[in-house]
Amino acid sequence: MALRSRLAISLAAGTLAVAAVATPAVADDEWGSQSGRGGDHGGDQRFTRGVVTASTLLLRSAPNRGSQVIRTARQGDVVRIFCQTVGQSVQGNNRWYLLADGTWAWGSARYITTKRPPRWC
Repeated sequence: MALRSRLAISLAAGTLAVAAVATPAVADDEWGSQSGRGGDHGGDQRFTRGVVTASTLLLRSAPNRGSQVIRTARQGDVVRIFCQTVGQSVQGNNRWYLLADGTWAWGSARYITTKRPPRWC
């Protein structure tokens, strides 16, 4: 496996390990109960809401286009974004979002819109 791929996988694994151990900061996002807007995701403050804009978005094991595809999302799907990081640039956008919808997977921010940016990983 190429050094670049191993580095990306290590970064993703490290991010997940830190997320599992650390208590995330409370954010006022669309799903948060503190915002008064409620939502159907239990008022969990750790997530930001995003909407997929690509017809089919490949969600990956690391924040780059060469990593393994974990699953896909379709245009209009609402996703839960845990955090963002810098990864491989996709059409001029180097931000990637770590999604937590059943499986942890990375999606290019180029194809996910949000009302406000998620916190950094």
